[in-house]
Amino acid sequence: MTSPYGSWPSPLSAEALASAGSRIDGARYADGAIWWSESVPTERGRMRVLRQDADGSVTEALPAPWGARSRVHEYGGGAWTVAEDGVLLFVDGDSQRVHRLDPGATAPVPLTTAGPQHGGLRLQQGRLFAVREDLSASPHRRSIVEIPLDGSAADDDTAVTVVQGGDGFFAHPALSPDGTRLALVAWDERRMPWDAASAVAVDLATGTRTPIPARAPLQPEWLSDEELLYADDMTGRWNLHRARIRAQPSPPLPAPPATTEPFALADADTGGGLWVLGQRWFRVLADGRILAVRTNGSDALVLLGTDGAVLREFDVPFLSDLSLEDADGTAVLITGQGARVTPGLWELDVDSGAARAIRGGDPVDAAWVPGARALTFDGPRGPVHAFDHAPANPDAEPEPGTLPPYVVSVHGGPTAHTAGAQTGWITYLTSRGIGVLEVNYGGSTGYGRAYRQRLDGQWGVVDVDDVLAAARGLADAGIADPARIAIRGGSAGGWTVLSALVRGGVFAAGIDRYGVADARMLAEDTHDFERHYLDGLIGPLPEAEPIYLERSPLAQAHRIDVPVLILQGADDPVVPPAQSEAIRDALAARGVPHEYVLFEGEGHGFRQASTIIAAAEAELRFLGEVFGFEPTM
Repeated sequence: MTSPYGSWPSPLSAEALASAGSRIDGARYADGAIWWSESVPTERGRMRVLRQDADGSVTEALPAPWGARSRVHEYGGGAWTVAEDGVLLFVDGDSQRVHRLDPGATAPVPLTTAGPQHGGLRLQQGRLFAVREDLSASPHRRSIVEIPLDGSAADDDTAVTVVQGGDGFFAHPALSPDGTRLALVAWDERRMPWDAASAVAVDLATGTRTPIPARAPLQPEWLSDEELLYADDMTGRWNLHRARIRAQPSPPLPAPPATTEPFALADADTGGGLWVLGQRWFRVLADGRILAVRTNGSDALVLLGTDGAVLREFDVPFLSDLSLEDADGTAVLITGQGARVTPGLWELDVDSGAARAIRGGDPVDAAWVPGARALTFDGPRGPVHAFDHAPANPDAEPEPGTLPPYVVSVHGGPTAHTAGAQTGWITYLTSRGIGVLEVNYGGSTGYGRAYRQRLDGQWGVVDVDDVLAAARGLADAGIADPARIAIRGGSAGGWTVLSALVRGGVFAAGIDRYGVADARMLAEDTHDFERHYLDGLIGPLPEAEPIYLERSPLAQAHRIDVPVLILQGADDPVVPPAQSEAIRDALAARGVPHEYVLFEGEGHGFRQASTIIAAAEAELRFLGEVFGFEPTM
């Protein structure tokens, strides 16, 4: 059947997109079962915990109305764990208190007092460690704490042991095999963890801290009582390094720093932006071998020997956002996304290389999802990396002599990246004849520190240059209709959307999802984790205020002359509605076509099924109106 691009009939409805939109957050082996947490879009995004027993039966271990969700650092992560006997430990999404749910119990019981927030839970040798955030203190305080499991801290906060605290940030607590030391990562409130952080090993008896030489360390894991393995990008890539902890002198003498050496160097990253707690980029197996993620655009999975040499690279269906959740012998639980499978949870046997889907991970028809093409475009400051998802529909043919409309997708962060995985919203568009180009502009992770640092001091310049170069390259190559290219992004990606529309001349429309419109407003209103993020991306205030004014899309909104769709969560603490409403008002004042949709009960990112449906349909309808096609809804 021949029909215009954008009007192809598609079996993927917005309702199907929402129902398939569950997000998995962690997985564990315990009590003879596989456990994982997933969102329930029809229940306002509640995070439930499920378990699959050996017979394949799945039960809900944490039923409604309870949900496991952390708000530490605003982005959370590590909101639950489980003991070998099936005791579930989780952060209640409403109160942020840690709770314990015993097998067979009718209701969980609290383990911490009301007030502080918790995340990054890690149960080791029967001891529970967590990242704690107390926003009632002035200044706000964060710490790595040990929480007693007997409930003694539920009404007495002094029963919680603070291992290390302060007004900075903390992550990745790891207990040594003999239980005497805790390794952790910390960073100053004025720096982001991918720019500069520190790693230390804390003697739990004396408090003596052994520094571990590093620049931006991630995920310290103990190999023995005296050796640590961790990721760091001192080579320009996040590679694995090994640290040896020397014998510690008696206080008050300071501990000498650990000695370090590279363990497994590669032109790829084992690590990424530390936005959420609990992510694992490598796993030390029981026999000493190491399973590791290596990212160079897309993710690869390699098995390393005890000497760091690559033993094998796995041919697996997942290639993006990989997290190695847990290991049991040679079996490893992995969450992530793939090129021709839906997002999900897999179990990989590292000896055979066989991977089986536990949840999600369903194969998709290659006729509908042929896979993304990695493309590189010439940008003003060097190569610009991107992934092209071309329109695909086995039941439709385009009208002869026409080129498809395209949406250039801009990820948020901006310290993040995309890896060309199949996602529901991309197939929602490509199956209807609308191409999608995902751009990893300068500043993205996955290509090393130098590529990431392109954006230092240049947010609103380099990112815009790169998406414009990618869009022009797409048109020049005859891939996209140059008159029908839109740009779409959320959060920091929304800033790039609006900034690109300010430049003009390339994009015929923009879709702004809770995007930053005024950098000064963001610096004043945003949460602690990103309070000084803009110091590195633009410059410190008040000295750099003229640059903030010059680059903020709101100050230049009079230059936007194409239609804009604005989608915003009413309860967004990161980019409050005032940002989107200011852009809306500026467009309205000049008569620029626009639509503003405010979703009640939504924060920074959309979780509710009704919102996911409404947003998808609004975007498709908007593209049809702007580009002159009648979409199938």
